[in-house]
Amino acid sequence: MNCLILAAGLGTRLRGVSESKPLTPVGGVPLIEHVIRRAAAGGATRALVVTGHEAERVEAFLAELQFRLALPIGWERVDDWTRPNGFSVLTGAAALHGDYLLTMSDHLFDPRIVGLLLGQPARGVTLAVDRNLSGPLLDVDDATKVEVAKDGRISRIGKALASYNAIDTGVFRATPALAEAIRASIVAGGSGSLSEGVQRLADDGLAATVDIGPARWIDVDSPAMLELAEAMVRGDAA
Repeated sequence: MNCLILAAGLGTRLRGVSESKPLTPVGGVPLIEHVIRRAAAGGATRALVVTGHEAERVEAFLAELQFRLALPIGWERVDDWTRPNGFSVLTGAAALHGDYLLTMSDHLFDPRIVGLLLGQPARGVTLAVDRNLSGPLLDVDDATKVEVAKDGRISRIGKALASYNAIDTGVFRATPALAEAIRASIVAGGSGSLSEGVQRLADDGLAATVDIGPARWIDVDSPAMLELAEAMVRGDAA
């Protein structure tokens, strides 16, 4: 299955460490390489990366990486990488057919999470969620929160939720319905964020979840989280 990876943004909080968030080294290996390796280990058979900021450098790295990993890796540039991440989803989804995995270039995750998503039936979108709200690798203030209903479907999603019972890991299994929902949200006056598209599907009962259980993940979005990611990678390699 294809894995769509969003790698277009500026990465403001890591600018003091690296000019390109996807190329930021973690344990001596660029973030984007970690993400692609972990997605492939979980069952992804091809990666498609949406580029934007520092696109030329990222694409040059991907061109070399695909030969080193013997894995098909493609890329698409978003027209305006300063816009919300839903526009990156639209750019990538337009180049894909059927279902796909979706993740971010700054999220490191246990490959088992990919396996869990691949084992789910096709729905509008299925999000891997973390029920541990006080995990040591979690930055709650920055995290996207999720209110999961008793039947496992998403009721609400967003960073500003006051009431929630799970955290968005940033790893999804998506159908073409996700891009349609993002597009409809934009037409309706939304900002074009991925979460708005997911919420639209949730309102129609088409946004499911899968609990990651003890599997680990981390959003590498600040110098503090980068330090934790370094420790996580060392532990995985031990």
